[in-house]
Amino acid sequence: MQPAQLAQDPKPLSEGQRIIDTFIAPSKTFTDLRRNASWWGPYLIIVITSISFIYVVDQKVGFPKVVDNAIQLQPKTADRIDRMPADQKQKVMQQQATVTKVIAYCIPIVALIIYALVAGVLFATLKFAVSADIKYGTLYALIVYTRLPQIFIALLGILSLLAGGSSDGFNIENAVATNPGYFIGPDGSAVLRALLTPLDVLSFWSLILTAIGITCISKVKRGTAFAVVFGWFVFYVIAKVAFAVATS
Repeated sequence: MQPAQLAQDPKPLSEGQRIIDTFIAPSKTFTDLRRNASWWGPYLIIVITSISFIYVVDQKVGFPKVVDNAIQLQPKTADRIDRMPADQKQKVMQQQATVTKVIAYCIPIVALIIYALVAGVLFATLKFAVSADIKYGTLYALIVYTRLPQIFIALLGILSLLAGGSSDGFNIENAVATNPGYFIGPDGSAVLRALLTPLDVLSFWSLILTAIGITCISKVKRGTAFAVVFGWFVFYVIAKVAFAVATS
């Protein structure tokens, strides 16, 4: 390699620099993923914030209340459980609280599977639809990095609960007011809630980072990357709304 080429090569970033640059200079982080596709740094932060959030929810709200609040958002399920004999209802609620608690504490592991699925869908789309020159491992690392804005949901949720936020109506799946669906309570439309909840400020941040990152780790044009990412997002919203229509 010629000296002129060496001078043009970007300086390798440390894991800490890549995490910081994800928020302030994302193109630097995502370009560096072509050199090293490790993702342990952002994942460790996600694990710590997620487990901390679940622990605070467990202490300040309690999973029996979490489950009860979630059921109130599903009128058909709430009506079915209310018709049960008292002892059977109590047993069902206890079982659901236990299962929900276990799943909640396992979220970091579940997240790895979700990241793999998201990366797989995007990888297949980019490979077969636009013939992108892209590696799955690099794309997977990109997906983990672009989830970093989601830690603010956990952090804001923790602050809210520690500051004395009410457990009444607390929705563990939509804990803070970063989307309009947050303001639709149990008496509101489940379909409208399903439509508005994905319109989340922090989710859009992650989507934008994903599109920018795709252009950095491949030769895909930015417009195409945005079309692929937001195209799948629209599909996700439609599927979520369709499920709400079918179950409400």
